[in-house]
Amino acid sequence: MQSAPAFSSPATASDADLIRAKVQAAGSSFYWAMRFLPQAKREALFAVYAFCREVDDIADGDAPREEKILALDGWRQKIEQLYGGRAHDPICRALGQGIASYGLRKKDFIAVIQGMEMDARGPIVAPSLEELDLYCDCVAAAVGRLSVPIFGEATPAGERVANRLGRALQLTNILRDVEEDAGIGRLYLPAEFLAREGVPLNPVAVIDHPKLPNVREALGRIARKAYADTEAALAECAKGAMRPAVIMMMVYRKHLDRLEANRWKPLPPRTGLARATANIEKLWIAIHYALF
Repeated sequence: MQSAPAFSSPATASDADLIRAKVQAAGSSFYWAMRFLPQAKREALFAVYAFCREVDDIADGDAPREEKILALDGWRQKIEQLYGGRAHDPICRALGQGIASYGLRKKDFIAVIQGMEMDARGPIVAPSLEELDLYCDCVAAAVGRLSVPIFGEATPAGERVANRLGRALQLTNILRDVEEDAGIGRLYLPAEFLAREGVPLNPVAVIDHPKLPNVREALGRIARKAYADTEAALAECAKGAMRPAVIMMMVYRKHLDRLEANRWKPLPPRTGLARATANIEKLWIAIHYALF
């Protein structure tokens, strides 16, 4: 195991407040899953999320491609500096505290940046199954690998949860957001599944194609298998430590259930009462799995 660096600039209370506000403002299911953890673990996870939010905002921003790549490379340099014991901004100081306390691995931070570079260099359009799996590993499973040591499950089973659940969550996002992604020229559905159904490898052409539900269903089966593999790995983990992972799994699997119940057609946008109901559902899941 790598030795934890000693940091000359530890995180401050104001750093923690800034990061907590950033995570809460994002409105992510992540916030609901992590808010019941002890403070030290929660703040370490919020720092990981804030890092992910920063690099994701770069990849999805309006800057020219070259600027995005430079900004992401800047984060790669910051991570290198972190593992040399140097941290110069609130997120890096908070990450440094998490690295020192939980032994987070540099290669997982770098993998997240690599995934964001795939989007920044894109847009990604109809990747191969192999490329899609790499993307899911970088943007989601690597985040899980950073999270499970903080949960308290730095074991092979914990890493299997991270790898399988990360893929399940990201595939669920992809299935849910096909139309939204097409609006910005992206298409994450795999080329092999599109070709098999005779669907053009084109984001705009995909949206109204009658065979799109078949493609979604095929990718949904892979997501279902990833959720099942996650449950098998969770059975080998400490129940209490992995509650946040279970909460995330339950929230996202409900998205997949809704898509399947809708015969893999687009779900209506959640506004007004529907959005409020969804937030209540997330809170109920978080409370339920935090207590039992």
